[in-house]
Amino acid sequence: MRHHPLFGLALATAAALVLTPDALLMRASGMGGYQMVGWRGLLMGSVLLLAWAATSRKRGADLVALFSGGGLVIVTCQYFNATFFATGIAVAPVPVVLFGVATVPVFAAIFARIIIGEPTRPSTWVTIIAVLSGIGIAVLGGEAGTLTFDRATLLGALAGLGVAMALALNFVILRARPTLPILLVIGIGACLAGGTGLVVTGPAAMTEGTVWAIAITGLVILPCSFFGLSLASRHTHASNVSLIMLLETVLGPFWVWLGLGEVPTPAMILGGMIVVGSLAGYLGLVGRRARRRAM
Repeated sequence: MRHHPLFGLALATAAALVLTPDALLMRASGMGGYQMVGWRGLLMGSVLLLAWAATSRKRGADLVALFSGGGLVIVTCQYFNATFFATGIAVAPVPVVLFGVATVPVFAAIFARIIIGEPTRPSTWVTIIAVLSGIGIAVLGGEAGTLTFDRATLLGALAGLGVAMALALNFVILRARPTLPILLVIGIGACLAGGTGLVVTGPAAMTEGTVWAIAITGLVILPCSFFGLSLASRHTHASNVSLIMLLETVLGPFWVWLGLGEVPTPAMILGGMIVVGSLAGYLGLVGRRARRRAM
């Protein structure tokens, strides 16, 4: 089946928008880092594996692909993505972690060039720089003079960079290996991360906090968004998917505002406008190119 040239971008945008309430629900749960890893990983993984079992028509071939080099890389990426994000948020200043995560399109462009020889257009690099600038203003601008560069800050930055590298490599490998079963490989990685969170937290402590909030993220938001983003990487450049995914970074705080009453700072609003405006201009440019090719 031949999809519309903009199918990948549209799918990535829809998936990123689904992901935006995630921060609100994480905050509302009141849970610690590994406790969230446990709930999010096990619930997300279970949903994806059930979907794979219900829809796969070649389970034997899928299991062989799972244990291939590409399959094991995706499982590892998902494990570290799930683990680093929640634990980084738990031990370090949130802005530092978010700014580290915002480098994902840079890593995606580099990995795509190295692994599959896919070049990144100059317009994409310009958009990456604009988006990084906007996110820098949004997540760091309101914290001027309050961030201290200590061990916790360093750990948060490393966690954010780890998430960015894992996500970028995930998107590039899935684009390079179109036969990998997305539901299976991501589901296994999520379950492994969730199992680690359960062991570290302990079964008795897992029910502390607001379980329904974290259950929504694990059962609905994470499976739908990460499956959509991963599938989109097969229909457009990994750097495009990575760029669009950053909508969550700037729109997430507005969900927190609506749900918890935490008013965004002027820096967050300005940075968000820069990010959304840059992505809108970039998507418009890509759309015009696609229409010209179709003529």
